[in-house]
Amino acid sequence: MIDLQTLPLVLAFASQPQAGQPSIWVQLFPFALMLGIFYLLVLLPMRRRQKKIQEFQQALQVGDKVITTSGIYGQITKLTDASVQIQIADKVRIEVARAAVGGYQGQEPVVKEAGGL
Repeated sequence: MIDLQTLPLVLAFASQPQAGQPSIWVQLFPFALMLGIFYLLVLLPMRRRQKKIQEFQQALQVGDKVITTSGIYGQITKLTDASVQIQIADKVRIEVARAAVGGYQGQEPVVKEAGGL
């Protein structure tokens, strides 16, 4: 059993690295390096893509010819904060979420398909 008077001395020796052991920073460096690489290769491109999608969906205007993520072609006739009304045929209008608009007709889609990760 450790005496309370010798406890600070024991803790002082336990907290100092031994002569043969590397410091805590050397041990954590590979982990920090892996986190940095993960951020650069995965999180940063994902953030950029999300920002691009959000800017596209905020810039939608009445009269734009769009395609939804489900493949429906149409022209925007009405916009609200959460949804978009699209005319897909003469006198046929549907209302979809803004997030369902994938891109402009004839251009590369801004929102990629969920199956094509």
